[in-house]
Amino acid sequence: MTALLFGILTLALVGPIPQALSRATWPLYAPRAAMTLWQSIALAAVLSAFSTGLAIAANLLAPGPNGTPTTNPLDEITRLGWFLWSAYVVIFALTLLVGARLMYTAVRVGIRTRARRTVHRNLVDLVDCADKRRGAGRDVRVLDVPTPLAYCLPGLRSRIVVSEGVLDRLSDDELSAVIEHERAHLRARHDLVLEAFIALHEAFPRFVRSRSALGAVELLAEALADDQAARATAPTTVGRALVACADATAPRGAMAVGGPTTLTRVRRLAYIRPVPLVSATAYTMAAAILIVPTLAVAIPWLTELNRLVTHF
Repeated sequence: MTALLFGILTLALVGPIPQALSRATWPLYAPRAAMTLWQSIALAAVLSAFSTGLAIAANLLAPGPNGTPTTNPLDEITRLGWFLWSAYVVIFALTLLVGARLMYTAVRVGIRTRARRTVHRNLVDLVDCADKRRGAGRDVRVLDVPTPLAYCLPGLRSRIVVSEGVLDRLSDDELSAVIEHERAHLRARHDLVLEAFIALHEAFPRFVRSRSALGAVELLAEALADDQAARATAPTTVGRALVACADATAPRGAMAVGGPTTLTRVRRLAYIRPVPLVSATAYTMAAAILIVPTLAVAIPWLTELNRLVTHF
C-alpha cells in the first residue's frame, strides 16, 4: 500500500496538480509564494518517486525469519506471486530509470547551457559598443544592431545585453527599468530554477508530465523581475518598457525581457498589491506538500533502521 500511495502521489505531482496550478490566476498576485509552491511540488515529486522505489525494494527484500532482510529478491516470488512480483520489479526499474534520467538531464542541461553562455558572453564582450552606452553599468553590453535585443546572460561573469534597436525605443527611465529587470533575474538566479524544472520536465515520461509547468514557472520568474523593476522605477515605466521590448528576442540560454507573456505581465502591473492571505495559503501548501511525503517515508525507515540496529 505504501508503494501504491507514493506512486499515485508521484503521478499527481507531475501531471494533474501542475496542470491545474498552471491554469490558476492567483499566482500572479503572489508570484514569490507561487514560485515556492512550484519548487515544493517539483521536489516532492522527486521524493515521492524515489519513495515508491524504496517501498517496493522493501517488499522485494522483506525481513526473513531472523529479522534481517533477505539477500535474494527471487525468494519473494513465492510470497508475492509472479504477477505482483513482476509488477514490483517493473515499477522499481522505472523508478531507477527516472532517477538516472533526472541526474543525466540535470548534468547535460547545466553543461550545455553554460558552454553556450560562455561562447555568447565572449562574443558580446568582443563586439560591445562601449562609446554608445547610456549611463549603464559595467555589466551592460550594447550591440550596434537594429534588431531589438534585451536579455541577460547569468553566471559568475553575468552580462546584460541590449541593442541599439532597443535603445532607440526607450527613454532613460525605461532603460533603467529594463536593466533593473534583468539584474533582478541575475540576483535571484532564476536561471537555476528554470534549469531544475527543465531537467525535471525531461526526466519524467511524456505521458505523465505536465507540458505547462515550465511555462508557468517562466512567467512567475518574469513577474518577480517586473516587481523588482517596478519598485526601482515605477509600474507605468516598466509597462511602457515591456511594450517597447515586446518583440525583443534572445539566444538560447539567455533570459529576455520581452516575449509572448508581455501582455499578461503589462496587465498585471496595473494591480500590483500585497495579498497576504493568498501568500500565506501558498506557503502553507508548499510546506505541507514537501513535509508530508518526507515524513511519510522517513518515519517508517527510521523505525525499521532502529529495529535492525537493536536486533544486531
